[in-house]
Amino acid sequence: MNRAENKAQRLLQIEKLLWAHPEGLTQSEVARRIGVNRSTIWKYIENNELPPGVYQDEFDDNKLKLDRAADLTRASFSLHEVMALHLATRLLATRTDKQNPHAASALRKLAKALQRLDHNVSHHLLRSADVMDEAAVYRDPVYLQVLETLTAAWSAGRKVRVEHLHVSGRVDAYTFAPYFIEPYAVGQTTHAIGWRDPPRAIRTFKIERLRSAQILPDHYEVPADFDPVALLRDAWGIWYREGEPVEVVLRFHPRVAQRVRETQWQRGQQVDIQSDGWLLWRATVAEPQEMLPWIRGWGADVEVIEPDTLRELQIVEAGRLAHLYQVASEPPAHMLFWAKTGRDGSTHPLLCHLIDVGQVALALWNNVLTDAFRNQIGAALNVEPDAAGRLFAFWAACHDIGKASPNFQRKYKPVQPELEQAGFIFPPLF
Repeated sequence: MNRAENKAQRLLQIEKLLWAHPEGLTQSEVARRIGVNRSTIWKYIENNELPPGVYQDEFDDNKLKLDRAADLTRASFSLHEVMALHLATRLLATRTDKQNPHAASALRKLAKALQRLDHNVSHHLLRSADVMDEAAVYRDPVYLQVLETLTAAWSAGRKVRVEHLHVSGRVDAYTFAPYFIEPYAVGQTTHAIGWRDPPRAIRTFKIERLRSAQILPDHYEVPADFDPVALLRDAWGIWYREGEPVEVVLRFHPRVAQRVRETQWQRGQQVDIQSDGWLLWRATVAEPQEMLPWIRGWGADVEVIEPDTLRELQIVEAGRLAHLYQVASEPPAHMLFWAKTGRDGSTHPLLCHLIDVGQVALALWNNVLTDAFRNQIGAALNVEPDAAGRLFAFWAACHDIGKASPNFQRKYKPVQPELEQAGFIFPPLF
């Protein structure tokens, strides 16, 4: 390797070194780490030969730092690569609901670079950037700050301290090592996958629910066997599971069959047109429940065949819609079971009673019990505190499940004929 090649190699080492140390390094530290004399680093500074973005911070002991907001990369594209970028940026502009000045700036730089090659594409890239900056786009400075912090931590291999807002309204703090950041177009959200402590396991954060993020001095390395492509291979969107994926079978009406066939909705999907014109769609999905918004978007043009759990959720939803639009003359059979009666002869459905108790138990768990107690119960059950809370609520909700028995239901005679008509059997009394 000649002298020029040696120098280029050293400059690249300096850039990578400072990229991994956002806090900056002294000239002596840089020299020691790349194996040169301190005077060599001084010469690079005097001759203005340091890589773009590297500067001396006079307010921090003249440490060398890398300006992560500087222009650090250069690239060239073919015409067809330009078209691919155009399609990608259109998705970015139309499927992002939060203002991101970095994304808009990147599009403008790309558009400027492409002006000489293709004016039409360049013009629309600029328009996409304008769309992302328009007043109608939701401004969320907390989201942007958290995303910037996670990006910097991910690139530098540094852990972060994050505060996460749960659905219940409780905010918990965690130490988090980001392994991957993944957008979710359907929900217009962004998710960070990585190692979370507690519970010292891989978890996913919806970045929109993180209230703060702070880079820690602790370093981490992404495990060599961590593969986000493999992890999300069977995911419908962002949900994944450790067990085997579940087969989902859907039956689509002939009037939408062609539209369904036009798109590969899931990796490895199979479609089969039946003799009656209906389309049978099959695929394996990590968490079928994540498909519900998409399935419900087809309305009555789709029927869930498998799995049973997904079909049951659709049946419940259909019942709720029927009740909402007042098109059902009779309540579903499971709503005939009663738990309590009023003096006026009214009844409170058993299912509603169980849900009421479960929700009260969950509220007590989230708002009354201490963090130490929740963590202790979670550790005893070998699950996260949130999962322990849901399990606690489920157990509480099941306290009166025995009321679904014939001996209890016959205690209120007016409902017995309806239950019998629905197929519930009352054994004779002896």
